[in-house]
Amino acid sequence: MNLSDNKAKLTFSNGSPDVDLPVYQGSIGPDVIDIRKLYAQTGMFTYDPGFLSTASCQSSITYIDGDKGELLYRGYPIEQLAEKVDYLDTCYLLLKGELPDSQQRDQFHKLVTNHTMVNEQMQFFLRGFRRDAHPMAVLTGLVGAMSAFYHENTDIHNPDHRDRAAIQLIAKMPTLVAMAYKYGKGEPYMYPQNSLSYAGNFLRMMFGTPCEEYKVNPVIEKAMDRIFILHADHEQNASTSTVRLCGSSGTNPFAAIAAGVACLWGPAHGGANEACLNMLEDIQKMGGVAKVGEFMEQVKDKNSGVRLMGFGHRVYKNYDPRAKLMQETTNEVLAALGLEKDPLFALAKALEKIALEDDYFVQRKLYPNVDFYSGIVQRAIGIPVNLFTGIFALARTVGWIAQLNEMISDPEYKIGRPRQLYVGSPRRDVA
Repeated sequence: MNLSDNKAKLTFSNGSPDVDLPVYQGSIGPDVIDIRKLYAQTGMFTYDPGFLSTASCQSSITYIDGDKGELLYRGYPIEQLAEKVDYLDTCYLLLKGELPDSQQRDQFHKLVTNHTMVNEQMQFFLRGFRRDAHPMAVLTGLVGAMSAFYHENTDIHNPDHRDRAAIQLIAKMPTLVAMAYKYGKGEPYMYPQNSLSYAGNFLRMMFGTPCEEYKVNPVIEKAMDRIFILHADHEQNASTSTVRLCGSSGTNPFAAIAAGVACLWGPAHGGANEACLNMLEDIQKMGGVAKVGEFMEQVKDKNSGVRLMGFGHRVYKNYDPRAKLMQETTNEVLAALGLEKDPLFALAKALEKIALEDDYFVQRKLYPNVDFYSGIVQRAIGIPVNLFTGIFALARTVGWIAQLNEMISDPEYKIGRPRQLYVGSPRRDVA
């Protein structure tokens, strides 16, 4: 970041001295006011619940312009990456800063492929969970347990340990997600197959059985890879900030990523596409397409308590750039599987049509977001609703790792320690 010629001046109405605050510029996006010395100079903190106006770090990984509806990975527009490269190329980009050349690509793909198996004892660890446990509960435990199985790579301050842990997490996460799914179904686990792509291997581990050969559908394989790319990173969101905060204590990479998985589980974050599909199923039970208009009227009524899930976004004040790509993928998948007339998908289309045409939703820019379409695609593929967030965690793992590595390498990084405005009882004595 570069120091700006401009400075911010903080003035007080009580006669306290003015305070000059430095202003820093990034390569693009809003400037920031440096308040690191504010407490030392004034004895006061800033107050910003939800960190809506606070930059917690400097980063060169992902940039979002919510007003323009723009998402960049290392400067590359998400639209171009989703069309021209695959997920592992995107992983390389996020980790290394540049897209790989042909030799780097081959080496990286081979490295990840050769680490997809997990320690055999992890399947016994799984047996401690109930069969009906939520997959995210299982996944949180499995990722955290990796530090026990791969303890030789747990020094977060050792670059070699971080690099090896990164490959292990990216490579093994699809295996763990598939194991969590198979465990819940009571089916045997499928070992990875090195001849398949990252997405193809995941689909086989999910839906293959030892009874017969599993053939990867190229349309589904492409859709799965695109879901992974579009969810690979999203700047300083709740789970990424959790990973950074957890990692700032010096804990091992596996523990930090497990914290990210746990945070992602929340319905306001990674669970949004699960909440979206649950909403569609609720409307279907009410009467389906015939009741869409009635449902949308309830959404408009602030006193009804009815929420429209999968529309609008906290960051994007325009169309979510990932949503257009997922919309294309949705149409491709439904056509390939012959599901264009499935009642739930017809319902989703009716809901989408109203949201894009009704003035109430258009004026408020409540466009369908990536969660709306990715949920539809995953259901069409056969992924159960309660595993949607697990797929999200799989894809986001590389972003968490890249953000964690960037933080540890930053000479300015310190253990996270937010402040507070205390509003409780003042000091008092026990009678």
